[in-house]
Amino acid sequence: MANERSEMLEKSTTLYFGPWYRRSPFFESTLAAGCTAYDIYNHMYLPAYYDDPDVEYWALVNGVTMWDVGVERTVEVSGPDADRLVDYITCRDLTKCAVGQGKYMPVIAPDGGIVNDPVLLHVAEDRWWMQLADSDAGLYALGVAAGRFDVEVTLPDVHPMQVQGPLAAKTLQKLVGSDVYDIRYYWLDEFEIEGIPVVISRTGWTAIPGFEINVLDRRDGSAIWDAVARAGEEFDIRPIAPCEARRIEAGIFNYGSDMTLDDTPFHITGMERLVEPQEQEYLGKGALERLRETGVDRKLVGMFLEGDQLRAELSRPWPVISSGDEVGRITDAVWSPGLEKNIGYMWVPIELAEPRARVDVVTEDGDELGAVAASIPFVDPQKRVPAQSLSA
Repeated sequence: MANERSEMLEKSTTLYFGPWYRRSPFFESTLAAGCTAYDIYNHMYLPAYYDDPDVEYWALVNGVTMWDVGVERTVEVSGPDADRLVDYITCRDLTKCAVGQGKYMPVIAPDGGIVNDPVLLHVAEDRWWMQLADSDAGLYALGVAAGRFDVEVTLPDVHPMQVQGPLAAKTLQKLVGSDVYDIRYYWLDEFEIEGIPVVISRTGWTAIPGFEINVLDRRDGSAIWDAVARAGEEFDIRPIAPCEARRIEAGIFNYGSDMTLDDTPFHITGMERLVEPQEQEYLGKGALERLRETGVDRKLVGMFLEGDQLRAELSRPWPVISSGDEVGRITDAVWSPGLEKNIGYMWVPIELAEPRARVDVVTEDGDELGAVAASIPFVDPQKRVPAQSLSA
């Protein structure tokens, strides 16, 4: 099956670089760095491959990597009611989020569904950045605000790139000094890189020590990219695409494939804790509190997939079969070089959501493989690795 999947990848349709999709400030740099494939995400080009995924995985886990993630479209909420609005559209209690702090933020619909799951950064008094997954959640915030909140909802000139891996801090130290070690996990600070102002947060899509550099003027994108590349040269820094294997190992979800507007945080293993008890009202609170009492009938869980190494990403969900009936679907599956297993996520009925529950999966080649439900995250469930104290 692995060979057939590789052949399918080689026959993929070429993506045309037309003017109708956005380009990040780092786009030209990714082309020059040898990116060989792009995806479309948030109406924008997202690097998909530079090298073999295993090579990129080990570069991330052992060294330092740089990513163009300008597709994390930044929506700014500012003004006298900014705190009220951001707190009203999430199930998290943001009254406890200090200036300079970040949060992983499920944006909630009135029926409890997940509109988006951005990283939220509290960049200043009455000023927040939502850095979005693939959906138009900025329009949602604009609609909720209309006529009710004294705020501005805008798309500022803010563009993130990631520097990820155990040598990320040493790389950035060369650019901004030792103060980079003072940034706590999910906090941020302001710096300058070669005279260019940036905001750096200790966040990322890896659950490995790393940072996101927010460029505040798109004209500075290439200069910042090149500065990071020079600083990391002695550590063999390399640009990579978002690492699917590592993010699945870490229990990080992809909005649009793993979850959609039809799903609530109570349906997603690990997200239940984000429905935080709080006195204030928020959109969807009633629906979520009812689910807290009644429970859910299905769950997104981890899974180990038997068979050959997967050498390409799924092009569509694969059916999950139990006792001859289709009962769910696989949303993502990938070979994990670190675990030396095929891992992924699947939607199953609640009675099959416990670890070690066995099901069958039908691939797009028509093969039937066994799968076993697993806990999420697959590694480091307490997030000790990204939150560890950094030292020079």
